[in-house]
Amino acid sequence: MAYAEVTDVEAGFRTLSEEEKTLCAHLLEEAATVIDAYNQDAAAERKQLVSCRMVRRQLDAGPGAAQNAVTFPMGASQGSASALGYSQTWTMSGGSVGELYLSKLEKKLLGVGDRIGARSPVEDLTV
Repeated sequence: MAYAEVTDVEAGFRTLSEEEKTLCAHLLEEAATVIDAYNQDAAAERKQLVSCRMVRRQLDAGPGAAQNAVTFPMGASQGSASALGYSQTWTMSGGSVGELYLSKLEKKLLGVGDRIGARSPVEDLTV
């Protein structure tokens, strides 16, 4: 079960090749599994948005991305480039290129993240 369609991923991103559409459909199912591991009860529209963002990052790392002259990978928090020395350096913020992962913003969209708390099972025993 996926929370988004291939056309949702393409909207506002780029037109995918037939090979990328097949890959996209599989990645959307994988993204749904990752999302459910964090919060199955998140709102449907948020799950759809997060699914699209996760899959776009993955597709941006593939061969089709090179055709679009992307200067840095999606999800990179830092980058560097040189000219005649042929050097590039990128720092990924939440995972690595080619990996489905949730960014800090996506975790917030799903209702998880920077929460601190504790629960004591002993308190349930008091009357």
